Amino acid sequence: MQNWWVNHKRTPGQPLVGAYLWSAQGRRKHGTNESSRNMERVQPGDLLWLHTDGAVRAIGMALERATLTDMGRQLPVRFMQLDVPLQPAAHASALAPVLPQKHSPLSASGACIAGIYLASIPSPMAAVLRDLLAGQVEDIEFRITDSADSELADDWAEQVIQQRTDLTAAQKLQLIRARRGQGEFRQSLEKHEYACRLSGLLDRRHLRARHIKPWSICSDQEKLDGFNGLLFSPHFDHLFARGCIAFADHGELLVSRHLNPAVLRSWKIALPINVGTFKPQQHPYLDYHRHAVFERPENGRRGAP
Repeated sequence: MQNWWVNHKRTPGQPLVGAYLWSAQGRRKHGTNESSRNMERVQPGDLLWLHTDGAVRAIGMALERATLTDMGRQLPVRFMQLDVPLQPAAHASALAPVLPQKHSPLSASGACIAGIYLASIPSPMAAVLRDLLAGQVEDIEFRITDSADSELADDWAEQVIQQRTDLTAAQKLQLIRARRGQGEFRQSLEKHEYACRLSGLLDRRHLRARHIKPWSICSDQEKLDGFNGLLFSPHFDHLFARGCIAFADHGELLVSRHLNPAVLRSWKIALPINVGTFKPQQHPYLDYHRHAVFERPENGRRGAP
């Protein structure tokens, strides 16, 4: 993850944050060309620090790469406002030693530098800002990634595939289609999985093909391996992807202690449930899911029953 500083000049009455950053094509609207080039460098999952009216007032996370439109470059970002903004000028002594050596968005006194719209900031500077904001950044990161589910990680992994030079266009397409439960992955999966393990639904038009080990962290072979997948009705797919449920190798349904019991009652999940044994080739993937995805507290935050 990289960190980027946004010097945003608001006009009166303009909302603090929107859903995009913009960079006008063919103009020097934002001063140095470095800011325009940085729009192309931001990757999904990168963090953006929004500075306006003399303070850092919002934190954002890039959701996709920038795209070129008729109006210029458009970068989709999910922003959330800080409860307590941070005035860099009030902490200039702490920030001055960690400012970027080139294209810094701030002066040593903590003032915004005109003409710098989007600047890369080093990790030490980001660390100082995090300390000064006392947990607010971590809270926003959690809220954004929680709402975006696993899409950010998948978007980043897809960008990596698109940039690889060791794959043909057809190979890239197969790996990317596998992310969506399509193509070679689904064909391989349906050779040994025929229905949703929990609902029993057989109509493939309404079944989602889900990787057991998350697609974003799989090797090329694992992305296409049908044994690394299960078919689910949409609501069970949601629970499995978020680590709210898992399976023992012999088929017992495991339910996260963090899952709101109201979900089980509403979806008529009566324990215990055994969905049938899994093939030996599926066991390593199920084991990975049980240890790395299942039972993460943030994935099944309990509400009132």
